Amino acid sequence: MLYICPYNKKFLKTKNMNKTKQSYTLPIVMMIILFGMISFVTNLAAPMGVVLKNQFGVSNAMGILGNMANFIAYAVMGIPGGLLLQRVGYKKTALMAIAIGFVGVLVQFLSGHASNFTIYLLGAFIAGFSMCLLNTVVNPMLNTLGGGGNKGNQLIQVGGSFNSVMATFTPAFVGILIGEASKARITDVFPVMYIAMGVFALVFFVLWAVSIPEPHAERSSEPLGRLMAGAVKFRHFILGAVAIFVYVGVEVGIPGTMILWFSDASVSTVGATTAGFVAGTYWFLMLLGRLVGASIGSKVSSKAMLTVTSLAGLILVGLAIFLPATSQVSLPLLQRSDAGALSFGLAQVPINAMFLVLIGLCTSIMWGSIYNLAVEGLGKYLAAASGIFMVLVCGGGILPWIQANVADFAGYLTSYWVIFAGLAYMLFYALVGSKMVKKEMV
Repeated sequence: MLYICPYNKKFLKTKNMNKTKQSYTLPIVMMIILFGMISFVTNLAAPMGVVLKNQFGVSNAMGILGNMANFIAYAVMGIPGGLLLQRVGYKKTALMAIAIGFVGVLVQFLSGHASNFTIYLLGAFIAGFSMCLLNTVVNPMLNTLGGGGNKGNQLIQVGGSFNSVMATFTPAFVGILIGEASKARITDVFPVMYIAMGVFALVFFVLWAVSIPEPHAERSSEPLGRLMAGAVKFRHFILGAVAIFVYVGVEVGIPGTMILWFSDASVSTVGATTAGFVAGTYWFLMLLGRLVGASIGSKVSSKAMLTVTSLAGLILVGLAIFLPATSQVSLPLLQRSDAGALSFGLAQVPINAMFLVLIGLCTSIMWGSIYNLAVEGLGKYLAAASGIFMVLVCGGGILPWIQANVADFAGYLTSYWVIFAGLAYMLFYALVGSKMVKKEMV
């Protein structure tokens, strides 16, 4: 799960890369891997809700607290992360982020040995710090390593695609490891944590050892506080910032609650493994949607894209809410036999799952569309505004937690009214809220 770095975009320069003709193949590979690790660690939090719920006998809302802790870190670290970037530079920030990520996963690993819910939440929070910092670094670093321009943008697209691949892989892999949800334990997911810690350690030592160019962000003579105050004077930006908060919550809440639902043996016969594969399909459709969005982005306006996808999402989630869960459809998924063999074929799932998975095609392009609409006309306030956006990524923890509470009291399908409301707000923003009612000179 990758978000636009708040301290690049229109502020990046490269340092004589064409003159040095130095090969940066190795650090480029490491940066692309980090793109994937952001998604790998972030998307571990939602399926871990099934594990926490069953191991500690807690509610859905309590189980999803790990996801909430991961995203709340954005609210805490969003602005300080940007200030750190300006103070120590991109490479040192990247190394610090990787080290923090290793510690965060290590704490989650230790929580499995201690069988301690609180320790796990602490680890998820620490990991969230890392993901926030990495999100501010990977875009400009990869752009610079590619030499900027079309080549740099191409590498960013490659990294973003790998990010989506890992989003598809993570819930499916965790589902395989969990097996029977009622017996799930944190120790079952240790292989995922071994991979994460191993990759963080490898990337840390590679980046520490190699010499790489430093992206440069133009500094403003005005203090950050004044720039942020200037940004919030724009009505379309404020409403757009709320839309970002809502969007990330919708994006995470759809598959996260679906995993909890299908893994709940009291109301579903799907099982945790198939639930992971269904959620993985949602993220795979997001990948396809992003590829389509990238291909038509120069021809279709952000307003049109957000309007169409929000409306389509509303229709799909409405169908998912109102159609009976007893109706089954065949969905093409990875499957795991009793012997443990993996195969691809049709699996019987509630019809609601089909419509929820299809929303991935809609959510895929929403971040970019909202961002472009919200920052239009901000001028010198752009970097500060983007920093505020990074803080509001915390919606990915708060809205799914609200949805989980609704699921506990009113049922899983009823909880998707939270998603419906979020999509309705984004449709409002596309049609009304994104209009610049007062043109300011910046």
